[in-house]
Order: sequence, then structure tokens, then C-alpha cells
Amino acid sequence: MTRAELIVNVAEKAEVDRKVVEKVVAATFETIKTALIEGDKVQVLGFGTFENRTRAPRKGRNPRTGEEIEIKASKLPSFKAGKTLKEAVNS
Repeated sequence: MTRAELIVNVAEKAEVDRKVVEKVVAATFETIKTALIEGDKVQVLGFGTFENRTRAPRKGRNPRTGEEIEIKASKLPSFKAGKTLKEAVNS
């Protein structure tokens, strides 16, 4: 499902104008992104948790030259599904 399809589906289910839903979806994603940038986690009960995970620095290889390089530590946004969502998907 694309973002546009999500907006159309939510608008139909909520019986709300598509433009309003588009603003709400954009605001929701922006709020989650801002929270992750600030190091917070976003927990939606019954759905799941968005949080940052840290990847340790590691050694890698330049595929072109074979030279060993150091890959810096980085943060990765991740999502962990909640119990209710897992049960719904697996039923």
C-alpha cells in the first residue's frame, strides 16, 4: 500500500475529506520522525513501537579496490510490532 492509497483508505473509513486525512497523515509521520531525531521512542499501544537502534562501528571492504575501511557507528530507525498487531496478522 502506498501513502496515497493509505490516505484514500483512511478517508473512506473515517468518512472524512481526503485533504484533511492527507494533512493528518503527514503530521503523524513528521511527529514520529521528529521524535526519533530527538532520541525519543514512539509507542502506540496495540500497534507497536518506533525507536532508534544503534549499529556498532565495523570493518568493511571497498568492493572496487578491496581496501579495508572503517564504517562509522550509525542509528537506524526501527519498528517493533505490538502483541495485538502480531496476533491480528497471524490469525
